[in-house]
Amino acid sequence: MEIRQLTYFIAVAEERHFGRAAKRLHMAQPPLSQQIRQFEEQLGVRLLDRTTRRVDLTAAGQVLLDRGRRIINEIEALKADVYQVGQGATGVLRVGFSGSATYGVMPGVVRRAKEAMPGLSLSLHGEMLTPAMEEGLRDHTLDAALLRPPVASPDVEYRVVAREPLVVALPSFSALAVDLPVAVHELQDQEFITYPPDSVLYRTAADLCRQAGFQPRIAQVAGETSTLLSFVAAGGGVAVVPAGVRAFQLEGVVYRDIEHSPQIELAVAWRREDRAALLHNFIDLVVDVQGAAGVPGAPGGDPDPAAHERPARP
Repeated sequence: MEIRQLTYFIAVAEERHFGRAAKRLHMAQPPLSQQIRQFEEQLGVRLLDRTTRRVDLTAAGQVLLDRGRRIINEIEALKADVYQVGQGATGVLRVGFSGSATYGVMPGVVRRAKEAMPGLSLSLHGEMLTPAMEEGLRDHTLDAALLRPPVASPDVEYRVVAREPLVVALPSFSALAVDLPVAVHELQDQEFITYPPDSVLYRTAADLCRQAGFQPRIAQVAGETSTLLSFVAAGGGVAVVPAGVRAFQLEGVVYRDIEHSPQIELAVAWRREDRAALLHNFIDLVVDVQGAAGVPGAPGGDPDPAAHERPARP
């Protein structure tokens, strides 16, 4: 049974007339009559009772009409779905993202994706470190990731979507919690709550401290930004985090700029071999969202934010 044969039969069965069916199908009547006869011979049953004035369905023909309509409708829906997927308009993406991107970046990305790509379903995996996201991309458990470069694997490609300074999260009762930028050397007597040692943020913060002439005293390590800030709120120490984390307001925590802070990058990453239209439409969306948000260093943002200066601390 061919789809073409089924389409011809449905037209005749619905019109109850070969001439009208042929006109509907944009073909001559004799070839249509021949196609229906061949179809009946192939199936081994009579589908139509023909008279000089009318065509009626046999019992077998009625079964074929009812189920044939459903089959044709399913095929048309399948064709539409395949086209939508091929155009990158619908499907599922598994997206990993760092804890520090949870608050400043992901809400805007998810909101824009819902508006601009209604056929996209996001499976979100948060509070991940860059090495874990690289592994997820390589082993195909993630399709995309918002991570902190650099990446080690040549199989992972990325585009930087934001550059932001670091800030220090302090307990609200800290003597440093005044409305002034903090110089890194002022943190030398503090205990630090840090991300794990294999994270980009840990290495960046540790380098800052060493450049200021001291080794940070690590009081606690936390892989999740929310947990890290909870320790800060409890007075367990201070934490160096990206400026976007300011969006997460927690009682007992204040954020202060770091004097002469370096810029830390955020990138959207994917498998170099993956050319799926859906994925690359999502990548473009992330770039656009960050640029529209005016994120420093992102497309459309300020590429060279002024260094933070402060008066002397009283």
